[in-house]
Amino acid sequence: MSSLPRTHPAKPSTRHSPFHILIADDEPNICKGLCSALSSSSSGADYAFFTAEDGDKAWQFMTTEDIDLAIIDLRMPKLSGEELLERIKRDYLTVPVIILTGHGSIENAVNAMRAGAYDFLTKPVDLDRLELLTERALSSREINRKNRALTQEVERLRAKEQKNVKFTSKNRTMQRVHQIVGQVADTRASVLITGESGVGKELIAESLHRLSERKDKELVKVHCAALSEALLESELFGHEKGAFTGANNMRRGRFELADGGTIFLDEIGEIDSTTQIKLLRVLQEKCFERVGGEQTLEVNVRVIAATNRNLQEEVAQGRFREDLFYRLNVVNIHIPALRERKEDLPFLIPYFLEQSVKENRRTHIEGINSKALTLLYNYYWPGNIRELQNTVESAVVLSTHNIIQPEDLPPNIRQQKDMNHISIRLGSSMMQVEESAIRATVAYAGGNKTQAAKILQIGRKTLHRKIHDYQMFDLLNDKTADE
Repeated sequence: MSSLPRTHPAKPSTRHSPFHILIADDEPNICKGLCSALSSSSSGADYAFFTAEDGDKAWQFMTTEDIDLAIIDLRMPKLSGEELLERIKRDYLTVPVIILTGHGSIENAVNAMRAGAYDFLTKPVDLDRLELLTERALSSREINRKNRALTQEVERLRAKEQKNVKFTSKNRTMQRVHQIVGQVADTRASVLITGESGVGKELIAESLHRLSERKDKELVKVHCAALSEALLESELFGHEKGAFTGANNMRRGRFELADGGTIFLDEIGEIDSTTQIKLLRVLQEKCFERVGGEQTLEVNVRVIAATNRNLQEEVAQGRFREDLFYRLNVVNIHIPALRERKEDLPFLIPYFLEQSVKENRRTHIEGINSKALTLLYNYYWPGNIRELQNTVESAVVLSTHNIIQPEDLPPNIRQQKDMNHISIRLGSSMMQVEESAIRATVAYAGGNKTQAAKILQIGRKTLHRKIHDYQMFDLLNDKTADE
């Protein structure tokens, strides 16, 4: 067989058969005989052959074809068998190589084994052993291929996981949230996630799906507030051809697409009364009809909803059905606003900083100085985690220093008033009060911890111990500190 040469090695294939076998020997009759013997073997139908009469041509096939097994003679013109083996093991490590050698070159064959050859055969070749070695070598190749594919999938899933914010929250309410997620994830119960915009409701929905028995099926997301009444009904339940003007084809809805998996209805408080009735039926009876259709469709879908509204007040005002509210609110997970859990900022800020530096390729940025951090800690964060993420990314993009400065932050954060005071929420623990005081004082002292210790009227060693105890490692890593 022949092939047009490519300028780079072929990429690993997901093909399992036919297996590509390269046979390289300077005696054409040997190449022809080995091809014939393997073709007539029990697995011969799964083999495709490439033959070469010298090392250079053999290497060309290695770089242009997805070779699964190389059977090469040690003594060949141009590129020798030893040199060819060295190149294969350097650039195509998982491709097994069987060495052919004469009786007088057994020592060379043993050396080839040490260099990475799979096995060797002496001439004249024992065809039964050739068939056995070929099957074993290709089986090894297939195992390596599957392991490589599995490793790549694990890495892909790991990378996807890392997109979600993961940290051990110091806030008791958030600790309870994570506990509830772990308890209810693998159940069928509907979950209503409440909290202000930007607190991370979608992340909680993703965690519930990822930890459930439905994790291998789809998580279908619908932003209810972004669609009109007519569009939302069609989006959720699908429509038949001709159901309305512009419905030129039948379309499956999100509930159909989520069958066996999970549907996440974000901003559920925005849906109209008609859609509320249809949604209630799906929750109660697990069935519905497409818009303009008569066929009843049954689905097995776990429903997770989210809202920034107080649905109980919406029920009292007659804007949301009470029976639908109770169906959705089997389990309620309320996520506190960021201003109510500022003890998590030491985890969130470094996470978003690392993420923004990587995504925007600003590798010269090493951190945030203490004054800029204090501005971030003192800010009210009406936009919650989403606003924090955008703020950190903005600072990363705009900063011209290796350490983010206060002037890199948006004006509304930079121009806060009363920076000589700290705000402490009632209900805070003594540890939280002390942590806030230490952080603000270190910033007030320009990062100088010796000066901060004097202001706090404690010893410098005591200050460092408390910084360690409260895990304020960003203060220890502040490269602007002048001590």
